[in-house]
Amino acid sequence: MTDDRPARGTTGAEPDEPTFFGHPRGLMTLFTTEMWERFSYYGMRAILLYYLTDTAANGGLGLDDATGLAFVSIYGTSVYLLTIVGGWLADRVIGARRAVLYGGVIIAAGHVLLTIPGVGFSMSGIAFVALGTGLLKPNVSSMVGDLYARDDDRRNAAFTIFYMGINIGSLTAPFLVGWVREWGGYHAGFSVAAIGMAIALVFYVAGGKLLRDAGKDVPNPITRDEAPGLVRGGLLLLLAVAVAMLLGTWAGGGWSIDAFIDGMSYLAFAAPIFYLTLMYRSPKVEDYERPRVLAYVPLFVAATFFWMIFEQAATTLSEFAKDSTDLTFLGTEVNPEFFQSVNPASIIILAPLFAWIWKKTKDQPPTAYKFVIGLTFAGLSFLWLAGVIVVMDGADAPAWTLAMVYVIQTLGELCLSPVGLAATTLLAPKAFRNQAMALWFLAPAAGQAITAQLVQATEGASQVAYFGWTGLVAVGVAVVLLFLSPWITRHIRHADALEAKRSDGGDEAPSAV
Repeated sequence: MTDDRPARGTTGAEPDEPTFFGHPRGLMTLFTTEMWERFSYYGMRAILLYYLTDTAANGGLGLDDATGLAFVSIYGTSVYLLTIVGGWLADRVIGARRAVLYGGVIIAAGHVLLTIPGVGFSMSGIAFVALGTGLLKPNVSSMVGDLYARDDDRRNAAFTIFYMGINIGSLTAPFLVGWVREWGGYHAGFSVAAIGMAIALVFYVAGGKLLRDAGKDVPNPITRDEAPGLVRGGLLLLLAVAVAMLLGTWAGGGWSIDAFIDGMSYLAFAAPIFYLTLMYRSPKVEDYERPRVLAYVPLFVAATFFWMIFEQAATTLSEFAKDSTDLTFLGTEVNPEFFQSVNPASIIILAPLFAWIWKKTKDQPPTAYKFVIGLTFAGLSFLWLAGVIVVMDGADAPAWTLAMVYVIQTLGELCLSPVGLAATTLLAPKAFRNQAMALWFLAPAAGQAITAQLVQATEGASQVAYFGWTGLVAVGVAVVLLFLSPWITRHIRHADALEAKRSDGGDEAPSAV
Protein backbone atom coordinates (compact mmCIF):
# COMPACT_ATOMS: atom_id res chain seq x y z
CA MET A 1 0.00 0.00 0.00
CA THR A 2 2.76 2.29 -0.86
CA ASP A 3 1.06 5.49 -1.87
CA ASP A 4 3.47 8.14 -0.57
CA ARG A 5 5.48 10.57 -2.61
CA PRO A 6 8.73 12.35 -1.81
CA ALA A 7 8.13 15.72 -0.28
CA ARG A 8 9.64 19.16 -0.05
CA GLY A 9 11.08 20.11 3.32
CA THR A 10 10.29 23.70 4.20
CA THR A 11 9.71 24.04 7.91
CA GLY A 12 11.43 22.69 10.96
CA ALA A 13 10.07 22.07 14.43
CA GLU A 14 11.28 23.92 17.47
CA PRO A 15 13.37 21.60 19.68
CA ASP A 16 11.51 22.49 22.91
CA GLU A 17 7.90 22.19 21.67
CA PRO A 18 5.62 19.26 22.65
CA THR A 19 6.11 16.37 20.28
CA PHE A 20 4.37 13.33 18.81
CA PHE A 21 6.77 10.42 19.43
CA GLY A 22 9.64 12.90 19.18
CA HIS A 23 8.22 14.55 16.06
CA PRO A 24 6.34 17.79 15.43
CA ARG A 25 2.73 17.48 16.55
CA GLY A 26 1.66 18.32 13.03
CA LEU A 27 2.67 14.76 12.20
CA MET A 28 -0.11 13.58 14.51
CA THR A 29 -2.60 15.65 12.49
CA LEU A 30 -1.45 14.15 9.19
CA PHE A 31 -1.12 10.64 10.66
CA THR A 32 -4.71 10.59 11.91
CA THR A 33 -6.06 12.32 8.80
CA GLU A 34 -4.44 9.80 6.47
CA MET A 35 -5.33 6.84 8.70
CA TRP A 36 -9.03 7.68 8.60
CA GLU A 37 -8.99 8.68 4.93
CA ARG A 38 -7.43 5.32 4.03
CA PHE A 39 -10.00 3.67 6.31
CA SER A 40 -12.76 5.25 4.23
CA TYR A 41 -11.07 4.48 0.90
CA TYR A 42 -10.32 0.82 1.55
CA GLY A 43 -13.62 0.34 3.36
CA MET A 44 -15.53 1.47 0.29
CA ARG A 45 -13.26 -0.53 -2.04
CA ALA A 46 -13.76 -3.69 0.01
CA ILE A 47 -17.47 -3.88 -0.89
CA LEU A 48 -17.59 -1.94 -4.17
CA LEU A 49 -17.42 -4.97 -6.49
CA TYR A 50 -20.03 -6.84 -4.48
CA TYR A 51 -22.35 -3.82 -4.60
CA LEU A 52 -21.98 -3.36 -8.35
CA THR A 53 -22.57 -7.00 -9.24
CA ASP A 54 -25.13 -8.09 -6.64
CA THR A 55 -28.79 -8.29 -7.64
CA ALA A 56 -31.19 -5.43 -7.12
CA ALA A 57 -33.14 -7.65 -4.73
CA ASN A 58 -30.07 -7.75 -2.48
CA GLY A 59 -29.46 -4.00 -2.77
CA GLY A 60 -26.88 -4.14 -5.57
CA LEU A 61 -26.78 -2.54 -9.00
CA GLY A 62 -26.99 -5.81 -10.94
CA LEU A 63 -24.06 -5.29 -13.33
CA ASP A 64 -22.72 -8.44 -14.96
CA ASP A 65 -19.54 -9.79 -13.41
CA ALA A 66 -17.19 -8.80 -16.24
CA THR A 67 -18.47 -5.22 -16.33
CA GLY A 68 -18.29 -4.94 -12.54
CA LEU A 69 -14.72 -6.22 -12.45
CA ALA A 70 -13.71 -3.86 -15.25
CA PHE A 71 -15.47 -0.89 -13.63
CA VAL A 72 -13.70 -1.34 -10.28
CA SER A 73 -10.37 -1.58 -12.11
CA ILE A 74 -11.05 1.55 -14.13
CA TYR A 75 -12.10 3.32 -10.92
CA GLY A 76 -8.57 2.62 -9.64
CA THR A 77 -7.17 3.89 -12.93
CA SER A 78 -9.19 7.09 -12.58
CA VAL A 79 -7.90 7.69 -9.04
CA TYR A 80 -4.27 7.45 -10.15
CA LEU A 81 -4.81 9.64 -13.21
CA LEU A 82 -6.52 12.26 -11.07
CA THR A 83 -3.65 12.31 -8.56
CA ILE A 84 -1.58 13.88 -11.34
CA VAL A 85 -4.15 16.65 -11.64
CA GLY A 86 -4.29 17.00 -7.85
CA GLY A 87 -0.54 17.30 -7.54
CA TRP A 88 -0.41 19.89 -10.32
CA LEU A 89 -3.19 21.99 -8.76
CA ALA A 90 -1.39 21.98 -5.41
CA ASP A 91 1.95 22.94 -6.97
CA ARG A 92 0.59 25.64 -9.26
CA VAL A 93 -2.77 26.93 -7.97
CA ILE A 94 -4.06 26.15 -4.46
CA GLY A 95 -1.24 24.66 -2.38
CA ALA A 96 -1.20 21.29 -0.64
CA ARG A 97 -3.03 22.49 2.50
CA ARG A 98 -6.18 23.50 0.64
CA ALA A 99 -5.91 20.60 -1.82
CA VAL A 100 -6.14 18.12 1.06
CA LEU A 101 -9.08 19.98 2.62
CA TYR A 102 -11.03 20.27 -0.63
CA GLY A 103 -10.24 16.67 -1.51
CA GLY A 104 -11.45 15.46 1.88
CA VAL A 105 -14.74 17.33 1.59
CA ILE A 106 -15.34 15.92 -1.90
CA ILE A 107 -14.54 12.37 -0.72
CA ALA A 108 -16.93 12.72 2.21
CA ALA A 109 -19.66 13.96 -0.14
CA GLY A 110 -19.02 10.98 -2.40
CA HIS A 111 -19.39 8.50 0.44
CA VAL A 112 -22.61 10.18 1.53
CA LEU A 113 -23.98 9.88 -2.02
CA LEU A 114 -23.14 6.16 -1.93
CA THR A 115 -25.37 5.73 1.11
CA ILE A 116 -28.39 6.79 -0.97
CA PRO A 117 -30.02 4.06 -3.10
CA GLY A 118 -30.07 4.71 -6.83
CA VAL A 119 -27.73 4.28 -9.78
CA GLY A 120 -27.31 8.04 -10.28
CA PHE A 121 -26.35 8.62 -6.65
CA SER A 122 -23.94 5.66 -6.73
CA MET A 123 -22.14 6.69 -9.90
CA SER A 124 -21.91 10.30 -8.72
CA GLY A 125 -20.56 9.12 -5.39
CA ILE A 126 -17.89 6.96 -7.01
CA ALA A 127 -16.86 9.89 -9.22
CA PHE A 128 -16.67 12.22 -6.21
CA VAL A 129 -14.49 9.77 -4.26
CA ALA A 130 -12.13 9.39 -7.23
CA LEU A 131 -11.85 13.16 -7.71
CA GLY A 132 -11.37 13.88 -4.01
CA THR A 133 -8.77 11.15 -3.64
CA GLY A 134 -6.91 12.64 -6.60
CA LEU A 135 -6.69 15.92 -4.72
CA LEU A 136 -5.84 14.47 -1.31
CA LYS A 137 -3.64 11.46 -2.02
CA PRO A 138 -0.51 13.08 -3.51
CA ASN A 139 -0.57 16.13 -1.23
CA VAL A 140 -1.11 14.88 2.30
CA SER A 141 2.20 12.99 2.24
CA SER A 142 4.04 15.99 0.77
CA MET A 143 2.98 17.96 3.84
CA VAL A 144 4.73 15.43 6.07
CA GLY A 145 8.03 16.50 4.53
CA ASP A 146 7.08 20.16 4.92
CA LEU A 147 7.14 19.72 8.71
CA TYR A 148 10.92 19.25 8.65
CA ALA A 149 13.96 21.16 7.58
CA ARG A 150 15.80 19.47 4.71
CA ASP A 151 18.66 18.37 6.96
CA ASP A 152 16.42 17.05 9.77
CA ASP A 153 17.36 13.41 10.32
CA ARG A 154 13.86 12.63 11.63
CA ARG A 155 12.36 12.85 8.15
CA ASN A 156 12.66 9.14 7.24
CA ALA A 157 11.29 8.07 10.61
CA ALA A 158 8.37 10.47 10.13
CA PHE A 159 7.38 8.81 6.87
CA THR A 160 7.63 5.42 8.57
CA ILE A 161 5.17 6.56 11.25
CA PHE A 162 2.92 8.10 8.60
CA TYR A 163 3.06 4.89 6.56
CA MET A 164 1.92 2.93 9.60
CA GLY A 165 -1.17 5.14 9.74
CA ILE A 166 -1.97 4.19 6.15
CA ASN A 167 -1.74 0.51 6.92
CA ILE A 168 -3.68 0.71 10.18
CA GLY A 169 -6.55 2.36 8.32
CA SER A 170 -6.48 -0.10 5.45
CA LEU A 171 -6.15 -3.05 7.85
CA THR A 172 -9.18 -2.27 9.99
CA ALA A 173 -11.62 -0.96 7.35
CA PRO A 174 -12.50 -4.24 5.55
CA PHE A 175 -13.32 -5.92 8.88
CA LEU A 176 -15.69 -3.21 10.09
CA VAL A 177 -17.25 -2.29 6.76
CA GLY A 178 -17.72 -5.99 5.91
CA TRP A 179 -19.43 -6.64 9.24
CA VAL A 180 -21.77 -3.64 8.83
CA ARG A 181 -22.52 -4.66 5.24
CA GLU A 182 -23.59 -8.11 6.45
CA TRP A 183 -25.72 -6.53 9.16
CA GLY A 184 -27.37 -3.64 7.33
CA GLY A 185 -26.60 -3.91 3.62
CA TYR A 186 -24.33 -2.12 1.20
CA HIS A 187 -25.48 1.43 1.90
CA ALA A 188 -24.91 0.88 5.62
CA GLY A 189 -21.39 -0.28 4.77
CA PHE A 190 -20.79 2.86 2.71
CA SER A 191 -22.00 4.94 5.65
CA VAL A 192 -19.10 3.56 7.71
CA ALA A 193 -16.71 4.85 5.05
CA ALA A 194 -18.48 8.22 5.17
CA ILE A 195 -18.05 8.37 8.95
CA GLY A 196 -14.37 7.50 8.57
CA MET A 197 -13.82 10.38 6.14
CA ALA A 198 -15.75 12.76 8.40
CA ILE A 199 -13.43 11.82 11.29
CA ALA A 200 -10.44 12.44 9.01
CA LEU A 201 -11.71 15.95 8.24
CA VAL A 202 -12.31 16.69 11.93
CA PHE A 203 -8.73 15.72 12.79
CA TYR A 204 -7.38 17.71 9.85
CA VAL A 205 -9.27 20.93 10.60
CA ALA A 206 -8.86 20.71 14.39
CA GLY A 207 -5.14 20.04 14.06
CA GLY A 208 -4.54 22.70 11.43
CA LYS A 209 -2.61 24.98 13.78
CA LEU A 210 -0.15 22.16 14.51
CA LEU A 211 0.79 22.06 10.83
CA ARG A 212 2.31 25.54 11.07
CA ASP A 213 3.13 26.67 7.52
CA ALA A 214 3.25 23.18 5.97
CA GLY A 215 1.44 23.14 2.64
CA LYS A 216 0.28 26.75 2.81
CA ASP A 217 2.40 28.10 -0.01
CA VAL A 218 1.88 27.50 -3.71
CA PRO A 219 5.40 26.31 -4.68
CA ASN A 220 5.30 27.25 -8.35
CA PRO A 221 2.43 29.67 -8.95
CA ILE A 222 1.22 30.33 -12.46
CA THR A 223 2.59 33.54 -13.92
CA ARG A 224 0.75 35.82 -16.29
CA ASP A 225 3.12 34.89 -19.12
CA GLU A 226 2.37 31.20 -18.65
CA ALA A 227 -1.40 31.55 -18.75
CA PRO A 228 -1.91 31.33 -22.55
CA GLY A 229 0.25 28.20 -22.79
CA LEU A 230 -1.58 26.58 -19.89
CA VAL A 231 -4.94 27.35 -21.47
CA ARG A 232 -3.79 25.69 -24.68
CA GLY A 233 -2.47 22.71 -22.71
CA GLY A 234 -5.77 22.42 -20.83
CA LEU A 235 -7.75 22.48 -24.04
CA LEU A 236 -5.51 19.81 -25.54
CA LEU A 237 -6.03 17.67 -22.44
CA LEU A 238 -9.81 18.05 -22.70
CA LEU A 239 -9.57 17.18 -26.38
CA ALA A 240 -7.59 14.03 -25.54
CA VAL A 241 -10.23 12.98 -23.01
CA ALA A 242 -13.00 13.65 -25.52
CA VAL A 243 -11.22 11.67 -28.25
CA ALA A 244 -10.68 8.73 -25.85
CA MET A 245 -14.35 8.71 -24.89
CA LEU A 246 -15.43 8.94 -28.52
CA LEU A 247 -13.19 5.99 -29.37
CA GLY A 248 -14.69 4.06 -26.46
CA THR A 249 -18.19 4.91 -27.67
CA TRP A 250 -17.31 3.85 -31.21
CA ALA A 251 -15.75 0.57 -30.03
CA GLY A 252 -18.77 -0.21 -27.85
CA GLY A 253 -21.38 0.74 -30.42
CA GLY A 254 -22.78 3.56 -28.28
CA TRP A 255 -22.32 5.31 -24.95
CA SER A 256 -22.40 2.98 -21.94
CA ILE A 257 -20.40 1.96 -18.89
CA ASP A 258 -18.31 -0.23 -21.19
CA ALA A 259 -17.57 2.78 -23.42
CA PHE A 260 -16.40 4.75 -20.37
CA ILE A 261 -14.18 1.83 -19.30
CA ASP A 262 -12.63 1.64 -22.76
CA GLY A 263 -12.12 5.40 -22.99
CA MET A 264 -10.36 5.58 -19.63
CA SER A 265 -8.23 2.60 -20.63
CA TYR A 266 -7.07 4.40 -23.78
CA LEU A 267 -6.11 7.43 -21.70
CA ALA A 268 -4.19 5.27 -19.23
CA PHE A 269 -2.26 3.57 -22.04
CA ALA A 270 -1.52 6.78 -23.94
CA ALA A 271 -0.44 8.90 -20.97
CA PRO A 272 2.83 7.08 -20.08
CA ILE A 273 3.81 6.76 -23.76
CA PHE A 274 3.29 10.50 -24.20
CA TYR A 275 5.02 11.38 -20.94
CA LEU A 276 8.11 9.22 -21.51
CA THR A 277 8.44 10.45 -25.10
CA LEU A 278 8.13 14.05 -23.96
CA MET A 279 10.70 13.46 -21.26
CA TYR A 280 13.20 11.84 -23.64
CA ARG A 281 12.85 14.41 -26.42
CA SER A 282 12.52 17.56 -24.32
CA PRO A 283 15.20 20.20 -25.05
CA LYS A 284 15.36 20.76 -21.28
CA VAL A 285 16.81 17.27 -20.83
CA GLU A 286 20.60 16.99 -20.94
CA ASP A 287 22.27 14.43 -23.21
CA TYR A 288 23.69 12.55 -20.23
CA GLU A 289 20.18 12.19 -18.76
CA ARG A 290 18.66 10.45 -21.79
CA PRO A 291 20.24 7.02 -21.03
CA ARG A 292 18.49 7.14 -17.66
CA VAL A 293 15.13 7.70 -19.34
CA LEU A 294 15.78 4.73 -21.64
CA ALA A 295 16.78 2.61 -18.65
CA TYR A 296 13.57 3.57 -16.85
CA VAL A 297 11.27 2.36 -19.65
CA PRO A 298 11.60 -1.42 -18.98
CA LEU A 299 11.31 -0.74 -15.23
CA PHE A 300 8.08 1.14 -15.86
CA VAL A 301 6.71 -1.71 -18.00
CA ALA A 302 7.55 -4.21 -15.25
CA ALA A 303 5.85 -1.99 -12.66
CA THR A 304 2.75 -1.80 -14.84
CA PHE A 305 2.49 -5.60 -14.94
CA PHE A 306 3.12 -5.80 -11.20
CA TRP A 307 0.29 -3.39 -10.39
CA MET A 308 -1.94 -5.16 -12.91
CA ILE A 309 -1.80 -8.22 -10.64
CA PHE A 310 -1.49 -6.50 -7.26
CA GLU A 311 -4.50 -4.22 -7.67
CA GLN A 312 -6.76 -7.19 -8.44
CA ALA A 313 -7.20 -7.46 -4.69
CA ALA A 314 -10.40 -5.46 -5.15
CA THR A 315 -11.56 -7.27 -8.29
CA THR A 316 -10.83 -10.88 -9.27
CA LEU A 317 -9.52 -11.84 -5.84
CA SER A 318 -12.57 -10.30 -4.16
CA GLU A 319 -14.78 -12.30 -6.51
CA PHE A 320 -12.81 -15.46 -5.72
CA ALA A 321 -13.15 -14.80 -1.98
CA LYS A 322 -16.93 -14.51 -2.26
CA ASP A 323 -17.66 -17.30 -4.73
CA SER A 324 -14.87 -19.88 -4.44
CA THR A 325 -13.43 -19.74 -0.93
CA ASP A 326 -14.33 -21.58 2.26
CA LEU A 327 -14.77 -18.61 4.60
CA THR A 328 -13.76 -20.53 7.73
CA PHE A 329 -10.39 -19.21 8.89
CA LEU A 330 -8.68 -20.56 12.02
CA GLY A 331 -12.00 -21.99 13.13
CA THR A 332 -13.84 -18.68 12.70
CA GLU A 333 -16.32 -17.66 10.01
CA VAL A 334 -15.04 -14.57 8.18
CA ASN A 335 -16.64 -12.35 5.56
CA PRO A 336 -15.04 -12.11 2.09
CA GLU A 337 -13.85 -8.55 2.79
CA PHE A 338 -11.47 -9.98 5.41
CA PHE A 339 -8.87 -10.95 2.83
CA GLN A 340 -8.22 -7.35 1.82
CA SER A 341 -6.78 -6.83 5.31
CA VAL A 342 -4.09 -9.47 4.77
CA ASN A 343 -1.85 -7.18 2.71
CA PRO A 344 -1.63 -4.29 5.22
CA ALA A 345 -1.18 -6.77 8.07
CA SER A 346 1.67 -8.40 6.13
CA ILE A 347 3.21 -5.00 5.42
CA ILE A 348 3.22 -4.12 9.12
CA ILE A 349 4.91 -7.44 9.96
CA LEU A 350 7.34 -7.73 7.04
CA ALA A 351 8.41 -4.13 6.31
CA PRO A 352 10.91 -3.99 9.23
CA LEU A 353 12.40 -7.30 8.05
CA PHE A 354 12.94 -5.98 4.52
CA ALA A 355 14.44 -2.76 5.85
CA TRP A 356 16.91 -4.88 7.82
CA ILE A 357 17.71 -7.04 4.76
CA TRP A 358 18.44 -4.01 2.53
CA LYS A 359 20.61 -2.53 5.26
CA LYS A 360 22.58 -5.74 5.73
CA THR A 361 23.08 -6.21 1.97
CA LYS A 362 23.99 -2.52 1.51
CA ASP A 363 20.91 -2.07 -0.66
CA GLN A 364 21.87 -4.86 -3.05
CA PRO A 365 20.96 -6.26 -5.54
CA PRO A 366 20.60 -3.30 -7.95
CA THR A 367 17.15 -1.86 -8.63
CA ALA A 368 16.49 -3.74 -11.88
CA TYR A 369 17.00 -7.09 -10.13
CA LYS A 370 14.69 -6.05 -7.27
CA PHE A 371 12.05 -5.32 -9.89
CA VAL A 372 12.60 -8.83 -11.27
CA ILE A 373 12.08 -10.32 -7.82
CA GLY A 374 8.99 -8.21 -7.12
CA LEU A 375 7.30 -9.02 -10.43
CA THR A 376 8.18 -12.71 -10.07
CA PHE A 377 6.45 -12.84 -6.69
CA ALA A 378 3.37 -11.20 -8.23
CA GLY A 379 3.27 -13.81 -11.02
CA LEU A 380 3.85 -16.64 -8.58
CA SER A 381 0.91 -15.51 -6.46
CA PHE A 382 -1.46 -16.12 -9.37
CA LEU A 383 0.26 -19.37 -10.34
CA TRP A 384 -0.14 -20.50 -6.73
CA LEU A 385 -3.87 -19.71 -6.88
CA ALA A 386 -4.25 -21.53 -10.20
CA GLY A 387 -2.57 -24.58 -8.64
CA VAL A 388 -4.88 -24.42 -5.62
CA ILE A 389 -7.91 -24.39 -7.93
CA VAL A 390 -6.62 -27.46 -9.78
CA VAL A 391 -5.99 -29.36 -6.54
CA MET A 392 -9.42 -28.46 -5.10
CA ASP A 393 -11.10 -29.76 -8.28
CA GLY A 394 -14.30 -27.73 -7.97
CA ALA A 395 -14.45 -27.49 -4.17
CA ASP A 396 -14.05 -24.19 -2.35
CA ALA A 397 -10.44 -23.27 -1.61
CA PRO A 398 -9.37 -23.12 2.06
CA ALA A 399 -9.20 -19.54 3.34
CA TRP A 400 -5.50 -19.81 4.14
CA THR A 401 -4.66 -20.52 0.50
CA LEU A 402 -6.20 -17.22 -0.62
CA ALA A 403 -4.50 -15.41 2.27
CA MET A 404 -1.20 -16.78 0.96
CA VAL A 405 -1.82 -15.03 -2.38
CA TYR A 406 -1.85 -11.69 -0.57
CA VAL A 407 1.25 -12.56 1.47
CA ILE A 408 3.20 -13.55 -1.66
CA GLN A 409 2.14 -10.32 -3.35
CA THR A 410 3.25 -8.34 -0.29
CA LEU A 411 6.73 -9.85 -0.62
CA GLY A 412 6.77 -8.58 -4.18
CA GLU A 413 5.45 -5.17 -3.17
CA LEU A 414 8.23 -4.68 -0.63
CA CYS A 415 10.82 -5.51 -3.31
CA LEU A 416 9.36 -3.29 -6.02
CA SER A 417 7.20 -0.47 -4.71
CA PRO A 418 9.50 1.57 -2.41
CA VAL A 419 12.45 0.79 -4.69
CA GLY A 420 10.49 1.94 -7.74
CA LEU A 421 9.56 5.17 -6.02
CA ALA A 422 13.21 5.91 -5.31
CA ALA A 423 14.29 4.88 -8.83
CA THR A 424 11.70 7.19 -10.38
CA THR A 425 13.02 10.22 -8.52
CA LEU A 426 16.66 9.28 -9.18
CA LEU A 427 16.32 8.51 -12.89
CA ALA A 428 14.00 11.37 -13.86
CA PRO A 429 15.79 14.26 -15.61
CA LYS A 430 16.32 17.32 -13.45
CA ALA A 431 13.83 19.32 -15.52
CA PHE A 432 11.16 16.71 -14.67
CA ARG A 433 12.24 15.87 -11.11
CA ASN A 434 9.23 17.54 -9.49
CA GLN A 435 6.90 15.69 -11.85
CA ALA A 436 8.47 12.28 -11.29
CA MET A 437 5.70 11.15 -8.96
CA ALA A 438 3.14 11.73 -11.70
CA LEU A 439 5.05 9.29 -13.91
CA TRP A 440 5.14 6.66 -11.15
CA PHE A 441 1.37 6.95 -10.64
CA LEU A 442 0.86 6.19 -14.32
CA ALA A 443 2.13 2.60 -13.78
CA PRO A 444 -0.75 1.48 -11.51
CA ALA A 445 -3.14 3.49 -13.69
CA ALA A 446 -2.05 1.58 -16.80
CA GLY A 447 -1.88 -1.73 -14.90
CA GLN A 448 -5.48 -1.48 -13.76
CA ALA A 449 -6.54 -0.43 -17.26
CA ILE A 450 -4.99 -3.68 -18.54
CA THR A 451 -7.06 -5.58 -15.97
CA ALA A 452 -10.21 -3.74 -17.06
CA GLN A 453 -9.66 -4.93 -20.62
CA LEU A 454 -8.46 -8.40 -19.61
CA VAL A 455 -11.47 -9.34 -17.47
CA GLN A 456 -13.82 -8.39 -20.30
CA ALA A 457 -11.79 -10.17 -22.99
CA THR A 458 -11.55 -13.39 -20.93
CA GLU A 459 -15.19 -13.50 -19.83
CA GLY A 460 -16.19 -17.14 -19.69
CA ALA A 461 -12.64 -18.45 -19.29
CA SER A 462 -11.93 -20.81 -16.41
CA GLN A 463 -10.33 -19.53 -13.23
CA VAL A 464 -7.33 -21.81 -13.83
CA ALA A 465 -6.81 -20.34 -17.29
CA TYR A 466 -7.23 -16.74 -16.11
CA PHE A 467 -4.98 -16.86 -13.06
CA GLY A 468 -2.52 -19.32 -14.61
CA TRP A 469 -1.93 -17.44 -17.87
CA THR A 470 -1.85 -14.04 -16.16
CA GLY A 471 0.76 -15.36 -13.72
CA LEU A 472 2.80 -16.91 -16.52
CA VAL A 473 2.80 -13.66 -18.50
CA ALA A 474 4.00 -11.75 -15.43
CA VAL A 475 6.80 -14.26 -14.80
CA GLY A 476 7.68 -14.10 -18.50
CA VAL A 477 8.00 -10.31 -18.33
CA ALA A 478 10.17 -10.75 -15.22
CA VAL A 479 12.46 -13.13 -17.16
CA VAL A 480 12.78 -10.60 -19.99
CA LEU A 481 13.61 -7.90 -17.43
CA LEU A 482 16.23 -10.22 -15.91
CA PHE A 483 18.03 -10.39 -19.26
CA LEU A 484 17.67 -6.63 -19.69
CA SER A 485 18.97 -5.85 -16.20
CA PRO A 486 22.67 -5.65 -17.17
CA TRP A 487 21.73 -3.29 -20.03
CA ILE A 488 19.68 -1.14 -17.63
CA THR A 489 22.52 -0.96 -15.13
CA ARG A 490 25.04 -0.08 -17.88
CA HIS A 491 22.85 2.76 -19.13
CA ILE A 492 22.52 4.20 -15.66
CA ARG A 493 26.26 4.01 -15.02
CA HIS A 494 26.96 5.48 -18.46
CA ALA A 495 24.74 8.44 -17.60
CA ASP A 496 26.58 8.85 -14.29
CA ALA A 497 29.91 8.87 -16.12
CA LEU A 498 28.70 11.47 -18.62
CA GLU A 499 27.40 13.65 -15.83
CA ALA A 500 30.72 13.38 -13.99
CA LYS A 501 32.53 14.55 -17.14
CA ARG A 502 30.16 17.49 -17.46
CA SER A 503 31.06 18.64 -13.96
CA ASP A 504 34.68 19.36 -14.95
CA GLY A 505 35.97 15.92 -14.19
CA GLY A 506 34.72 16.01 -10.61
CA ASP A 507 34.07 12.65 -9.00
CA GLU A 508 30.51 11.62 -8.49
CA ALA A 509 29.30 8.77 -6.37
CA PRO A 510 27.94 5.81 -8.36
CA SER A 511 24.20 5.72 -8.65
CA ALA A 512 22.38 3.75 -5.97
CA VAL A 513 20.17 2.44 -8.73
